[in-house]
Formats: sequence, C-alpha cells, structure tokens
Amino acid sequence: MQPGFHPTPYPDLNHVLQSLIERVQAVLGASFVGAYLQGSFAVGDFDAHSDVDFIVVIEEKLSGAQVEALQVTHADVYALESAWAQHLEGSYFPRSLLHQPPEGQRLWYLDHGSRELIQSDHCNTLLVRWVVREQGVTLAGPPPATLVEPITVTALRREIYATMRDWGQYILTHPEHYNNRWYQTYLVLNYCRMLHDLHNGFPGSKLAGANWAKANLDPRWHGLIDRTWAGRPRPELTSRQPADPADFQATLEFLRHIISEANLYARANHLE
Repeated sequence: MQPGFHPTPYPDLNHVLQSLIERVQAVLGASFVGAYLQGSFAVGDFDAHSDVDFIVVIEEKLSGAQVEALQVTHADVYALESAWAQHLEGSYFPRSLLHQPPEGQRLWYLDHGSRELIQSDHCNTLLVRWVVREQGVTLAGPPPATLVEPITVTALRREIYATMRDWGQYILTHPEHYNNRWYQTYLVLNYCRMLHDLHNGFPGSKLAGANWAKANLDPRWHGLIDRTWAGRPRPELTSRQPADPADFQATLEFLRHIISEANLYARANHLE
C-alpha cells in the first residue's frame, strides 16, 4: 500500500480503494480529476457493515472505450480477496456537472454489490454534492470544495422532502417491489435519516437518523427501528430473503407516518 494512504480505519478497505484508484487512473489518464468518499465514510458512524460510497470526477463524459475498460477494471476490483471489494458503490461525474443543479442526467454508476457499471441518476443529487463538498474524503485529486458549488440549506431541504414524498408514494403503491429483508431494513433507516436531515438541514448518517427518530417520534416505533438496525449485516443474503410479514407491514405504516411528518414540516417551512 502507498505510504500515507489511510482514508479509512480499515487496512483491507484502504488496499481495495488504492487498487481501485490506481486502476481507474490508468484507464482515464488525463481525464481523471479526482476521487472522493461520500456516504457514511464521509458523514461518520460507518462500521464494518457500511457501503463504501465514492465519486470519481472526470474532465468530460466517458467515451465508449473508457466505459469498456472501466467495466474490466470494476470486475477485477470486485474479485479482490476482500469483502470490501463487493461493497463499493459510486458514480463518474463530469466536472462541469458539479457546477449545475441535478436535472435527471444519468451517470455511469456502480451499484452496491455489482461488478458492472450501468447508467443511473442515483448519485446525481444535491445531497451527494453537499456531502462531497463539505465532508468528502479525498482519495486523489484537489480538495472537493474546489469542484462542487455551494448548496443552500433550503435547496437541500427541498430535495430531501421531494425524495421522501415521491419515492414514498411509489413504495406504498408498489410494496411488492420492496418485500425482502434488505429493503425492509433500508427503507426504515433511510426514512429515519431523511426526516433527520429535513429537520436539521444537513445530511447525517443512518445511525444518527435512527437515534434522532427514537428521540423525536412516538416510542411505538422504537422496536421496529432497533430490529432494522440489527438486520443490516449480510445484504447479499438478506436481499434474497422475504421480509418478516409483520415487520414489513409495520414498515409501510412507518413510512406513511414519516411522510405525514415530512408534509407537516414542508408546509410549515414553505418547501412545497
């Protein structure tokens, strides 16, 4: 491992990240601008079960040849002898896009647990930009604040509220798409975190969101929140297992409650 490269407390993960960055730089050459951790490894409260969220900033959109070479790169990194290699998730951002508001543009994206890039707008959000700018961990390249435009609290809150409302409506209309143990856990913890972020005006961790929800919501939700936190390990298994029927129904009711709380906050603060 390169001396001084210690972006996380986990040596195995640092080795995976160094391998990833070196291989990506070899493919991109002068098109490579920088690489940064976001998500829990930036905002805090990460642990051995956390996803490893990253972005790579590039000078311009990837060419077909670059995408083809990066597909090989990510398959090779996935095959490294470390469980962390299967928990990477991130997107390739053209530099100019970080100076623009998100407008649904799709990026080349590596989903959690995947070895292949797809096109998705998953990371193309104000929230990801805020985390990268304000708390991003530099793996290579210039300070992230030199690449990302400042984001106002109001703009961030509006995006968070719109996500809670629109995604929640889809989930409640199509619950069968989410009826597995992994998604059941993911939904509870993400809606806790989003309500926390909405009230506080900045992105927090899943743990911060869960603790905030237990401190601020009706105690009847405490058991559900605790069980979902305990259910985080082994997503590669839980994504293939059906959710507990009672907990899944409780999760849908919890989402209705959280969305109602978000609607009240949005009306009171003119976010609609």
